[in-house]
Amino acid sequence: MAEEIERKPAVYICTGCDIAGAVDIDALVNVAEKESKIPLCKTHECFCSTEGAALIQKDITDEGVNGVVISGCSSRINTDVFNFGPHVYVDRVPMREFVTWCHEPNDEDTQMLAEDYIRMAAVRAQNAAPPSEFEEEVGKRILVVGGGIAGLNAALSTAEAGYETVLVEKEGVLGGWSTRFTKAFPKKPPYRDLQETGVDELVARVTGNNRIKVYTSATVGEISGQPGQFDVTVNNGSGSSQERIGAIVLASGWRPYKADKLSHLGYGTCKNVVTNVDVEKMAKEDTFVRPSDGQPVKSVAFIQCAGSRDQDHLPYCSGVCCRVSLKQAKYIREKYPDSKVYILYKDLRSPGQYELFYAQVQEDEGVFLTKGEVVEVKEEADGKVTVALDDTLLGESIEVTADMVVLASGMVPSTKVEESSAGGEKTESEDGDKAAEAADAASATDAPEASAEGASAESGAGILNLTYRLGTDLPNLKYGFPDSHFVCFPYETRRTGIYAAGAVRAPMDMAQSTSDAHGAAMKAIQCVEMLGRGEAVHPRSGDLSYPNFLLQRCTQCKRCTEECPFGTLNEDEKGTPLVNLLRCRRCGICTGSCPERIVSFSNHSVQMTSKVIKSIDVPDEEEEKPRILVFVCENDALPAFETAAMKRLKYSSMVRIIPLRCLGNINIIWIADSLSAGFDGVMLFGCKHGDDYQCHYMKGSELADYRMGNVQDKLKQLVLEEERVRIHELAIDEYDKVPKLIDDYVEEIVEIGPNPYKGF
Repeated sequence: MAEEIERKPAVYICTGCDIAGAVDIDALVNVAEKESKIPLCKTHECFCSTEGAALIQKDITDEGVNGVVISGCSSRINTDVFNFGPHVYVDRVPMREFVTWCHEPNDEDTQMLAEDYIRMAAVRAQNAAPPSEFEEEVGKRILVVGGGIAGLNAALSTAEAGYETVLVEKEGVLGGWSTRFTKAFPKKPPYRDLQETGVDELVARVTGNNRIKVYTSATVGEISGQPGQFDVTVNNGSGSSQERIGAIVLASGWRPYKADKLSHLGYGTCKNVVTNVDVEKMAKEDTFVRPSDGQPVKSVAFIQCAGSRDQDHLPYCSGVCCRVSLKQAKYIREKYPDSKVYILYKDLRSPGQYELFYAQVQEDEGVFLTKGEVVEVKEEADGKVTVALDDTLLGESIEVTADMVVLASGMVPSTKVEESSAGGEKTESEDGDKAAEAADAASATDAPEASAEGASAESGAGILNLTYRLGTDLPNLKYGFPDSHFVCFPYETRRTGIYAAGAVRAPMDMAQSTSDAHGAAMKAIQCVEMLGRGEAVHPRSGDLSYPNFLLQRCTQCKRCTEECPFGTLNEDEKGTPLVNLLRCRRCGICTGSCPERIVSFSNHSVQMTSKVIKSIDVPDEEEEKPRILVFVCENDALPAFETAAMKRLKYSSMVRIIPLRCLGNINIIWIADSLSAGFDGVMLFGCKHGDDYQCHYMKGSELADYRMGNVQDKLKQLVLEEERVRIHELAIDEYDKVPKLIDDYVEEIVEIGPNPYKGF
C-alpha cells in the first residue's frame, strides 16, 4: 500500500523558541527546497499556534500535502496540535532540543548540524507514507480468568463500563480465597477494627449483572488468535463452549507456599505447628484448637516470613503476612481473652493507614511482639512447641514456648510452575484442595503440547493455554509472577491484550487487589478501543503503522519469531513467520533481527534509515570535523537527551542523532552503512535492562547488547577499531550524564583518528 501512494511532502520550519536566533533559517529553507528537492517549504514564528497549525492544514487540504515535516520542538509535545489525521505522515525535527538549546548559537558547526537534521527529515518524508487503512474486525468482549476478589472486581469494572464480560472460575463457587476468610483488614477510618470481607455482596453484584457471563467449575482449554480476535475454548463439566474475546484480564490469584518445605520451622516434625491458612479455617469454625489433641489453645506463637525473604525459599516479601498475623492474633484474643499471643518477626510491615491497625494490636497486653531470627523450633514432651530466637531487640537470645505455632507462609502466584520430585514440571495446587487439584489436572490435560503450527513452546502453568509459538502461558519473572514492565506499565504482560491483576501479579491484600483489578480492567478496555481504531497500545500508543513482511525473500531463519518479545509471530512447518498483526507493539525488534531486511513499516524501514544515514553530510578528513552517529531509544534515552537540552547542557555538535523505536530495533546494516559512509564512530543508547530496570519492550536493549557480537565481527571485516562502536544504557533520569558520555567519546574518536573510509 505504501508504494502506491503518491508522496507530497512539505517542510515547515519554526523560527520561535530561540531557533531563529541560533541558526540561519534561510539556509535551512535552501537545504529543504533546492538540495532535498522538497517542493513546499514555509516558515512561521509559531507553528504550534492556532494560526500556524491552520497554515499546515490549509496546505494539506488545498495542495494535497500528505507528508508533513515540522522543524521546531520535540515530537513528545504538542502531539495533539500536529495530528492531521491518519492519512498524513508527520515527522518532527526537534531543532530546539537537538540544536539550539544544547549547542552554541550562530556557530558554523551548529549550522551544519541543523542543516543535516533537515536533510534527514526530508529523506524520511520522501520515503515514508501514511499507514494503510485498518480493516480488521475487532471484538470488544473482555475475558476475566479467575473469580476471586480481583477477578470479580475486574468483571464488574468492565461490565459497568458497558462491555460484555466473560468470567471463568475453576472452583464451583465464586469468591476465591476471600470465602475462606472470616474478616478483612480495616478499609475505612479509623483503620483499627477488622471488617466483613464483603465477598457475598460482590458475588451477588457479579451474578446479577446481565453483561457478565459466568462459568464456574471451568477452565480455559485453549486461546488462539490475537487481541480483538481471541478464540477462547472454555471447558466445564457439561462440555466446552467457544467465546470470541477482545482482551483478557488474568486474575487467577495465588496459593500458599508449600509448608512441607518448612520443616526447619517445625512443620511436619512438630504436631502443633500449623500455617496461617489453617488458622483462617479455625476462625471460620470459631474454634482454635491444637491439632495433636483438639484442646483449646492458651498460647500461640506466630513466626513471620515463614519461607518469605529467604533465598532458599521465596526471596521476596509476601506483603500481607504481617497483617494477617495481626488479624489472627485478634481472632484468638477475642475468642480466648486469657490467651497469650507472640508475634516473632524479622521486620513487621503494616504500611500506610494499616499502621493504625498495627498500633491497635500493640495496645493489647495479651499480644507480645519481638524481633528476632528463628534458629530452632522444637517439640516439648507435652506437645508444646518452643521457638528459639537470636538477634533480638534486646541483643540476647530468647525462647518462646506456646501451645501452637503458626507459620505465616508466603504467597506464590498461580502462574509459577514448580518442579515435581520426579524432575518434571507441575503446578502446585492451592493448599492441597481437591477441587483445585482436579482443575489443575484438567488444565494440564487440555494444555496444548506445542503452540500453533507445531512449533516448540515454553512450558507454562496451563491457565491460559495460548497457541503461541513462544509458549502456552504468560512468561514469568524469576519469582513466577507474569512478566511485565514493572516500572512504567504494572498491568502489562508480554502478551498484547492480556493484563494481570491481583495477587497473580504481586503479593497483595483484598483492598489492593480491588484497586489492581480496576486498573487492569481499564487497560483491557483501552486495548480493545485502540485496536478498533487500528492503534498500537503502549509504549507506542496511537501508532497506526503495522509491519509488512516480504515473505518471498524469507530464509526461515526464525530470528524474528524467536526474538519478538510479544509472541506476535507464529510459524508454519517450514519456519516461515505467520503474522498476527494485532499482537504487535510496533517496537521494530523484528526489523532489527532480520538479516534479509524483509520487515518494514510504512514510516520506518531498514532501507529508509540507510538513506537517512547517507543523507548526512560527512566532511572530508582535511576539515577535521569528526562525525558521530548516535542511535537513541525513544523511550528512555531520547527523553534523557531532551531533558539535558531543557537544562541547557552543552555537548559536542559533531553528533547526529537518530531516534529508534527501541534499541532492539537496530539493524547491523545501519552500523555498516554508517562506517562505510565515513562516520568516525557510532554510539547506541538504550534502556537499562535486568532485574531492577527494564527495557520498555522487555528484551530490546538486551538483544541489542547481544547483537554487538555481530558488530565486532563487522568491524573486523572492515578492518576498523572496536572503539568505533559504543553502546550505553541510559535511564530517563540520567540526563546529566549525556554531555560527558558524548564529549568523552568524541575525544576518544579524535585520538583514534579519522575513519579510513571517509571520502569514499
